[in-house]
Amino acid sequence: MVENNLFKNGDWVQGKSRDGELIHGFVETVSDNREIVRVNVVESDNEKAVGKSIWIPSKWTEKLPDLEISNEAHLLALIDLALLSKDETWFMELSGKLESIKIHPKITARKSEVQIPGNRIAKLDFK
Repeated sequence: MVENNLFKNGDWVQGKSRDGELIHGFVETVSDNREIVRVNVVESDNEKAVGKSIWIPSKWTEKLPDLEISNEAHLLALIDLALLSKDETWFMELSGKLESIKIHPKITARKSEVQIPGNRIAKLDFK
């Protein structure tokens, strides 16, 4: 993993545990010397690690890029996660984004999502 000592609470990361397990989760705590981080494991190749918090060296961890979530269903799922993790700041941030989407919805329909009722070709007479 690329060494990255710029972690802060709430950052999504992936990496390896001390036992070599692949993990994906979010940073709960960064040590004072920034050499180790406590990660709440959301996904892992070791099912027993999921849902637990583990300390791992920051050099074995890589910060994942931030994603811009603008889908209401995804925001609702993240709000549930913020409530479960008791992260009030994240909850307020996500709630604000959700309210913004409800007030100013974007038109995101693609050509493939537009459905035309009926079959236009069936109305043509090729005889």
